[in-house]
Amino acid sequence: MWGAWSSRTAVVGLALAVFVVCCLLPSGYLLAVSLGSATGLSALLIDARQRQLLSTTALLGVGTALVATIIGAPLGAALARVTMPAKALLRLALAAPVLFPPYIVALAWTYVCSNWIYTPGAAILVLGLVFYPLSMLATEVAMRRVDGRLEEAALLVAPRARVLRRITLPLVGPAVLAGGLVIFVLAISEFGVPGLLRVRVYTTEVFTAFAALYDFGRAIHLALPLLLLCLTVAAIAAWLVGDRLVTTSRPVGVRPVAFDDWRRAATTSVVAVLTIALVLPIAILVREALGARGLGAVLAGSREAIANSLWLAAVGATVVVIVGACLGYTRARAGSIGGRLADILLVVVFAVPSTIVGIGLIGLWNRPGAAGTVYGTDAMLVLGYLARFVPLTALALAANVRYVPVSQEEAAAVGGAGWLRTMWRIVLPQVRLGLAAAWMVALIMAFGELGVSILVAPPGEATLPIRVYTLIANTPPSHVAALALLQAAIVFLPLALLAAAMRVRERR
Repeated sequence: MWGAWSSRTAVVGLALAVFVVCCLLPSGYLLAVSLGSATGLSALLIDARQRQLLSTTALLGVGTALVATIIGAPLGAALARVTMPAKALLRLALAAPVLFPPYIVALAWTYVCSNWIYTPGAAILVLGLVFYPLSMLATEVAMRRVDGRLEEAALLVAPRARVLRRITLPLVGPAVLAGGLVIFVLAISEFGVPGLLRVRVYTTEVFTAFAALYDFGRAIHLALPLLLLCLTVAAIAAWLVGDRLVTTSRPVGVRPVAFDDWRRAATTSVVAVLTIALVLPIAILVREALGARGLGAVLAGSREAIANSLWLAAVGATVVVIVGACLGYTRARAGSIGGRLADILLVVVFAVPSTIVGIGLIGLWNRPGAAGTVYGTDAMLVLGYLARFVPLTALALAANVRYVPVSQEEAAAVGGAGWLRTMWRIVLPQVRLGLAAAWMVALIMAFGELGVSILVAPPGEATLPIRVYTLIANTPPSHVAALALLQAAIVFLPLALLAAAMRVRERR
């Protein structure tokens, strides 16, 4: 449609350059430094200390994946097959915990479960309650794809439970397994919860080696096994899902069979999960914060951190969505083979642990010359947001762009319109709701980002997550709970706006 030297080439090329610099180079730098030295290669030989770290890390990942799948998969099936009122709002409420900063959830439970909370099992439960929406959403999408003709034919000769076990579950199994693998990667990549609950895993050891012992070489060598494990598992998960990451259309056939006779059990499960995963942590924080004295002074002392967080999160979300929209458009218009490779690459990059991203950014930018002018400024935080959230945003927006027919762009090109004008007048208006949702999600995730921020933040400056995390050890619990509750309120405000917009759209 457009020539090789059109505006599309320039814009997409610039977005790809940002993706390479911000998302690929940090991990590539660590791999090159580690594997390029004898000590780096020796890091692959697991000693007794690393075996303990590896076993605890693997336990955390496997346990979290199992707990999240046990909770999320039945909820996804219920959302797909059981008739419930205001299902869109229920889906949004059930998905909210995955946007909640995990360490805030862990902090809330430390106020009521101090006897057993500092164990790997507690970390597994907390992370399972945070990440179950990923399994829920993956299961729901897979359940909606099942051709209802297969289930209707089976129901003629078999009871409903047997049809679900023998027909439906095998068809959705790969998606559920892929969701579990992604949760495994996110769990072993998490820094805040293990650090707060004193569970020694690779992410906490990497942070300790760098931030506490100032041993950059050891931090890199400890990061290597974790990085390779995350990349391998994420690649397998992306391969299992295939092109379905950005394709959401339902196959030709009749509607999938509904399981409305399970409505009461589904409703009870939804209420129970929302209570445990969302209502109770908020209620615990509220109870603890009500006992704070001098709350005004606490909030006043954190005013600069709050302002920094909001400003940097807004800037970061805007840049993330701009870059993600360009990459998402490119992915949506790519061929089947190139698109699948792009999906695998985006999932793998998103799976890189936040502490590894932070150390990689420091290694790249903490040097003399032009790069050194960036290091030590707030731009490092924005670079961290780009590295963490561009891949996810690109995948989400690619799914939105797939709904825009290519024929509309072809017609515009025949009429003489350039690519920028076509995007501005045809493509973007049709995906504006997806862009708004992507911006809100990126804002929420950037506002709650801890692993990268705590490493690359300029000296003397802090975001709200950094301030909350650093105040936990030497500040009254009520003050910390008040700041955590404030962070939770700011996170839920965009979700409330999104829920209101969805409600208005449903009434039209």
